[in-house]
Amino acid sequence: MSAQLSQNMLLAVPLAPLVGAVVAGFFGKQVGRAGAHTVTILGVLIAFIISAMTLQSVAVDGARFNQTIYEWMNLGGLKMEVGFMVDGLTAMMMCVVTFVSLMVHIYTIGYMEEDPGYQRFFSYISLFTFSMLMLVMSNNMLQLFFGWEAVGLVSYLLIGFWYTKPTAIFANMKAFLVNRVGDFGFILGIGLLVAYGGSLNYTETFAKANELAQIKFPAPLWGSDWMMLSVACICLFIGAMGKSAQFPLHVWLPDSMEGPTPISALIHAATMVTAGIFMVTRMSPLFELSDTALNFILVIGAITALFMGFLGIIQNDIKRVVAYSTLSQLGYMTVALGASAYSVAVFHLMTHAFFKALLFLGAGSVIIGMHHDQDIRNMGGLWKHMKITWFTSLLGSLALIGTPLFSGFYSKDSIIEAVHASHLPAANFAYAAVIIGVFVTAFYSFRMYFLVFHGKENFHHKPFPGEHDHHDDHGEHHAPHESKWVVTAPLILLAIPSVVIGYLTIKTMLFGDFFKDAIFIKHELHHAMGELAEEFHDPLSMAIHGLSSLPFWLALGGVVTAYVFYLVAPQIPAMFARVLRPLVVVLENKYFMDWINENILAAAARGLGTGLWKVGDVGIIDGAIINGSAGAVGGLAGIARRVQTGHLYWYALVMILGVIGLMTWQLWPYIGPQFKALAGF
Repeated sequence: MSAQLSQNMLLAVPLAPLVGAVVAGFFGKQVGRAGAHTVTILGVLIAFIISAMTLQSVAVDGARFNQTIYEWMNLGGLKMEVGFMVDGLTAMMMCVVTFVSLMVHIYTIGYMEEDPGYQRFFSYISLFTFSMLMLVMSNNMLQLFFGWEAVGLVSYLLIGFWYTKPTAIFANMKAFLVNRVGDFGFILGIGLLVAYGGSLNYTETFAKANELAQIKFPAPLWGSDWMMLSVACICLFIGAMGKSAQFPLHVWLPDSMEGPTPISALIHAATMVTAGIFMVTRMSPLFELSDTALNFILVIGAITALFMGFLGIIQNDIKRVVAYSTLSQLGYMTVALGASAYSVAVFHLMTHAFFKALLFLGAGSVIIGMHHDQDIRNMGGLWKHMKITWFTSLLGSLALIGTPLFSGFYSKDSIIEAVHASHLPAANFAYAAVIIGVFVTAFYSFRMYFLVFHGKENFHHKPFPGEHDHHDDHGEHHAPHESKWVVTAPLILLAIPSVVIGYLTIKTMLFGDFFKDAIFIKHELHHAMGELAEEFHDPLSMAIHGLSSLPFWLALGGVVTAYVFYLVAPQIPAMFARVLRPLVVVLENKYFMDWINENILAAAARGLGTGLWKVGDVGIIDGAIINGSAGAVGGLAGIARRVQTGHLYWYALVMILGVIGLMTWQLWPYIGPQFKALAGF
């Protein structure tokens, strides 16, 4: 075992950010602003350095780690433990989480410099990093669930960070409740696996996968018996639908933009929302045995990839455009999972983490430069004033739309090819969705890019929010400005992997043995990765071939269309908006999903709760059982009060009557016949 994978070094990875979070959170006033950001950045830096060393050891030396660190309790043989499993999948996730978190921590110094909750914010994002690392490093489902819930909790705290803002409080409650729906399915899935597998440990559960696949449930209403493993996998994926914002549990993510921009990059682009993708990949030995679950995943992912992309087209808030882009890209990752191309899904997870964090932080830089105006219609021509932000955002956008040689090209095109190679019934629908999604992604990405950085400057002679009448010496409002180095440095550092990471790692991650013991595929049933391996030669050949492929021309068409619509002839989109008004209304109302949730699903839940309360609680429990039993006791007590008078003559009479009655009962067998004869019976 390599020295780099010692238990103590691995323990330092999650604990270093935790120490930073505790110091900044509980001793923020004592250490001050500089102390808070120093200790948290140092903690995440330590975690990143050890993660990078771990990745090198795993990739080069083939080192692995799978041990229990601490046994919490043992319930009849069911062990509840804290433990780490480090393989290629874990090491890659550790590096992504810590690197993006480090960039966000540095960026936050500039973005939040005037915020009174500065220390609290650093504490939260460092605590989030700890929670996410515990999730990805776990070797058992209990620790996975702990990390799963912890990132949800910190997400709740961060979305509602500005707790005096009503929209932020509504958004964090919405995120919390929607994720509870997903987590209910998630814990049911874990419960089924534990009930039938007898263990919370990954390795032990995976070893019993074939046995679990033989267990069936009687169908509750119709049809043939249900496979227990299919039910468990679908329940697990419902958890992923909540955390990774898949339709219809996606509704929380766009509203989460109410939180400060750095958390949009950290939580809702690069790390937390990818937890569901990671979880399904980790559980590949189980999902591979259920085509039902894989088809379900394909359909949900395809719907999310395409229809969330459509919503990005009509957004005018710069952060919300990027948020819907995240939803769509998460749909692409989910589609790859359904096609049994798990390595492609996490490859896209990795490349997407870099360029989407770049785009979110670039949007934040624009917001700073625009004095916190987020409406892209009030921008234009910013490239002259914010050259670093402009150039890095261009690189991020090119990566997002899958431009050959950029990182997004290698992962996104691999997803499209994998779905095309899949033989599952839902694959045709999924392929159509991801192909159309290429054009949609390019169109909304460059719509935002052109409206923000090019064309007519729309910010002159308009006061920025909160600026009122502050003018410069010429009587005009302050022009946008480039952000400080603590903001632009992370943009540059994220732009580098956004361009090159796909080219450098595709061969190792997809067609090497990097994930050999982390991902399991039944190649005789699911052929996608095998067909991809046959077609792949080297990353340069793939890029050259990509120049003549359908996705490239669709992406190019999306960019050209956006250029014509928003820089050359802006009257065209205005005309489409008038002609297609009913469709625009549907998109503006986000397919009425919020209305359905609030007025149908939530109303039904409230109605059910009210019924259970009034009929079950008030009527049966309080009324019949508690109040009824109290009434019965009261009635019996009333009768007893009438008998127990306290008068001696009454007690004597009762005793005499009792004796007569007792004697009559005892002598009746003898005197009864004579009495009946005298009476003439």
